[in-house]
Amino acid sequence: MNRNKITLTFRASSRAAGLFCLLALTAGVARGQTQVKPDTALRMLNAQQQQFEKGIVNVADNVFTAVSYHGANTSMIVGTDGVIIIDTLFGPASASKAAEAFRQYSDKPVKAIIYTHSHGDHIGGASAFVGDEKPKIFATKSFGSAEGVNKAVDPVKQKRNIRQFGRNLSPSESTNRGVAPAGTDDSDRGKGFLPPSVTVPNDGLKTTVAGIELEFVIAPGETDDALFVWLPKEKVLFAGDNFYSSFPNLYAIRGTAYRDVLNWSESVGKMAALKPHVVVPGHTMPIQGQQAATTALSDYSEAIRSVYDQTVRGINVGKGPNQLAHEVKIPEHLKNKPYLIQFYGSVPHAVRAIYAGLLGWYDGNPTTLNPLEPRIKAQKMSELVGGTQQLTEQMQSALAKHDYQWALELSDHVKWLDDADRTLARKVKIEALRGLAAREYNAPNRNYYLSYANELESGQLSEVWF
Repeated sequence: MNRNKITLTFRASSRAAGLFCLLALTAGVARGQTQVKPDTALRMLNAQQQQFEKGIVNVADNVFTAVSYHGANTSMIVGTDGVIIIDTLFGPASASKAAEAFRQYSDKPVKAIIYTHSHGDHIGGASAFVGDEKPKIFATKSFGSAEGVNKAVDPVKQKRNIRQFGRNLSPSESTNRGVAPAGTDDSDRGKGFLPPSVTVPNDGLKTTVAGIELEFVIAPGETDDALFVWLPKEKVLFAGDNFYSSFPNLYAIRGTAYRDVLNWSESVGKMAALKPHVVVPGHTMPIQGQQAATTALSDYSEAIRSVYDQTVRGINVGKGPNQLAHEVKIPEHLKNKPYLIQFYGSVPHAVRAIYAGLLGWYDGNPTTLNPLEPRIKAQKMSELVGGTQQLTEQMQSALAKHDYQWALELSDHVKWLDDADRTLARKVKIEALRGLAAREYNAPNRNYYLSYANELESGQLSEVWF
């Protein structure tokens, strides 16, 4: 055990050094935006890899967290006559490897499994931890509501999920997923799921399992069915996906129901009020030490609330979501905190989601109440600049100047024109997407740009909707 502790101390020191480097790399990054020079973007994403260093972290006496056995974390608490498992990864293959690693520290039977929420990467491998003895399985009353009730759009969500996480990217294109490594084995998704047998009531639950005192606190945030787990004697807090080392994914570009941002901030605030000595995130490395853990949670809650408050203030003076997405920023004193850099969540995406969640799609401007149909708008844009050839030249000029977003938007106009070179428009869009991807340190954005470019290039997308 002493040798393991020495190893973990060394690793922690290495991670701290890496974080200082990371802060240096982000100097000068535009707040609220995630586009930087390509070499800087790549260095930042590579630096974030330290959060996925595979291994078992001994976070407290008899408390262990397995990092990077899949995308999420799983943890084991060793009690008197058994162990408790918190979250169970994606499927039996990844979970069985984590379970085997845990057995180096205890061979006691599993007495309880706790699901912090119902996202598939936290619940799919439970069977791999269970032996002959049937454990209690704890979850919230609303367990299973993580994705809302929008099953009707599952077909397109699945495609967008693949793009967001870069599941089809080649090794040369992959970096990571912001809060998880790339290239996870997802072939057995959910095959080890075991249904909950104990419901945590809305006012929480205090109980003892295997001699370990546990407190369950309902904590809606990334999902409505989330809870966090508090060990009052050990001062260890298991946050689930309401906290990880990145600005939070207040909106996922794969498509989600509205994530109540205000609830999320308040839930993290409750965690901070406990002043934990260790916070174990749903993804990325645990944060150890009372000051570090408590400060991280306080900062996280404040950052979320600030984005919400700035958005609401802007809404109430009549600003629309696109304007606000460029104006709302992480507070200056928080913007370079390593756990608030926008590797996974994005402030602009969050702002648009808050706007839609509070007011719906309409921005209040009568100009946008009944906008022109895209084909008609494209024709009028063409007429405005003197014809299809001139619009095409403007598109090519934007690409040549590395004005990738403008090239992208112009290509979407050119594609609608019957007399346009649509093959050229497609090529410009592909190059512009890859140009944007190279400058992105937000992993979902980067993965989506690259995935979409590949789909365009391979012909998977139609002429109309590319």
